[in-house]
Amino acid sequence: MSMPTRTLLTLICETALEARLIKDLEQLGAPGWTLSDARGSGSRGVRSAGWDNDGNIRLEIICARELAERIARHLQERYYANYAMVCYLSEVEVLRPEKFSR
Repeated sequence: MSMPTRTLLTLICETALEARLIKDLEQLGAPGWTLSDARGSGSRGVRSAGWDNDGNIRLEIICARELAERIARHLQERYYANYAMVCYLSEVEVLRPEKFSR
């Protein structure tokens, strides 16, 4: 069975950015997102779980490739220099493609 594809943009970053990122996503036209707490270790050290300002969040958006790339460029230009942030894109198969378009 062949299913339609969309792009999954995954962003892991500092909890302190949550409100700004949600505002950015609304302005950039994201059809929706999923937000969860995240923990791990990387180049900036160990990050604890939780929703305080010391934690990380994982933000996921499924959308058209063009929009995912536009959001990723925006994040890179606006936040990468000053915040701990990882962003990556993956192709995903979806069952209801109309949910991921705006």
